[in-house]
Amino acid sequence: MTTISIRPEAARDHAAIHVVTAAAFAGMAHSDGSEPHIVDRLRADGDLALSLVAEDGEQIVGHIAFSPIAITDGAHGWYGLGPVSVMPELQNQGIGFRLVQRGIADIREKGARGIVLLGDPAYYSRFGFAHNPQLRYPGPPAEYFQCLLIDGDMPEGEVRYAAAFG
Repeated sequence: MTTISIRPEAARDHAAIHVVTAAAFAGMAHSDGSEPHIVDRLRADGDLALSLVAEDGEQIVGHIAFSPIAITDGAHGWYGLGPVSVMPELQNQGIGFRLVQRGIADIREKGARGIVLLGDPAYYSRFGFAHNPQLRYPGPPAEYFQCLLIDGDMPEGEVRYAAAFG
């Protein structure tokens, strides 16, 4: 594999991000195919707080998005991580890991107080994410809704993602 670099998205990357996200989630049991459209809507709505791409020198091969969330207790500075996308033929090679690691560092630099996500606890625990019953997201099994406290006290309440998530 060639060297992968991670950088903030540029306007020229939008179409490639859509393609990578669609490919990454194609055929996934937990996906309804909406992920590339969610990223497009986050961008259009001004809710894409952080968007990073992984590229191999020639093309975009991965992407991660962060968007602001609302918590019913009024806490500010919290973000939702996702979707994270890597081209299927390059998955399980550390690209997603590097995107998440860099994304956490960059959103922390922007003053984030915490991050939430829906995802596999076995994967995201390596970054410090864990289920906390103080934060609730109705629908999926509770253990898949995880958070990472970066600064301050843990808020308490129900979480609402940006409108792009539907």
